[in-house]
Amino acid sequence: MSEQKIAIVVGGGTGIGRASAEALAEKGWSVHAFGRDKDADLPSTISFEMLDVTDDAALSALAARFPKLHGLVNSAGIILHDGKEFEGDGFRKVMDVNLGGTERASVLLRDSLAAGGGAIVNIASVWSAFGSSRNPAYAASKGAVVSLTRSHAVAFAPLGVRVNAVAPGWIETQLSSRARTDPARSGAITQRIPMGRWGVPRDVGDVVAFLLSSDARYVTGTVLPVDGGYCIA
Repeated sequence: MSEQKIAIVVGGGTGIGRASAEALAEKGWSVHAFGRDKDADLPSTISFEMLDVTDDAALSALAARFPKLHGLVNSAGIILHDGKEFEGDGFRKVMDVNLGGTERASVLLRDSLAAGGGAIVNIASVWSAFGSSRNPAYAASKGAVVSLTRSHAVAFAPLGVRVNAVAPGWIETQLSSRARTDPARSGAITQRIPMGRWGVPRDVGDVVAFLLSSDARYVTGTVLPVDGGYCIA
């Protein structure tokens, strides 16, 4: 009997993280989701525990519980509105969660992933390549996640650990709710997407599952857009 693969999905209780957890669970993985929020209807096939990704001690304790790991998805992320990302505290908070949390989890779980011959998928964004007049911290953090992905891919390769990222476009999640419910913004966004629709979390989750699978065994350091063609339009 083959060994059951084990995955940790940080930020796995909602949105893209949840969709990634579901995709993996349906493929037979043992999936453990951690984060600050979870949907009330999170499937029972996915375990969930509270976790603050800015807490080094909590992440260290988590790593000790999983000496062997096959997959890590770094999906925890926040965005602040109403100009809060232009304030020092707001900017630092977004960077600490989106970038710092990804870095902490990856480094602290590196040995566990090496023991399992595992892989990491980080959640970047199409904003990794764009400026944002409303959310400079979010855009900056996601741009940094791309650079971190490439750096960790090189650093972790000798350990047998692959590191990739996905760059979602406009996906129907809580983080995008303001743009989605603004008729003017939503209409302009949809008009630019060649595939003619916003994405849903599972559109991204299935790509995450692919990058963690053996089908992507020779893929590392890549950032794969999942945007319906938004970036090329």
